[in-house]
Amino acid sequence: MNLIVIMLIALTVALNTIAQLALKAGMIQIGSFSFTWENFAPIMTKVLISPWIITGVVVYAISVLVWLMVLSRAPVNIAYPMSSLGYITSAVAAYYLWGEDLTLARIIGISIILLGVYLVAKN
Repeated sequence: MNLIVIMLIALTVALNTIAQLALKAGMIQIGSFSFTWENFAPIMTKVLISPWIITGVVVYAISVLVWLMVLSRAPVNIAYPMSSLGYITSAVAAYYLWGEDLTLARIIGISIILLGVYLVAKN
């Protein structure tokens, strides 16, 4: 895998993380909800006009375009496992932004993901 592919994968991971964080910020503003017929329209309206949600969706769309560039240059059985780095960046960012838990079990899981990405990238 060459440097351009690695940079495109890193960009995809960064964009996916930004999108996840924007969606989460939007849902923090909207709050917890249940889908019922009575609140479906009000909740969907809030979701559809939320600047954070809109930003998250747009950033995801951009990440899809970048991901297509990755898939045009690298085998999916190498590229896709590397995209799992987004789990790590999202978890760490959520820890710093919103104080979400990074328990020992989650840190071990993150370490396993890192090991898996290393093994995939190595071969």
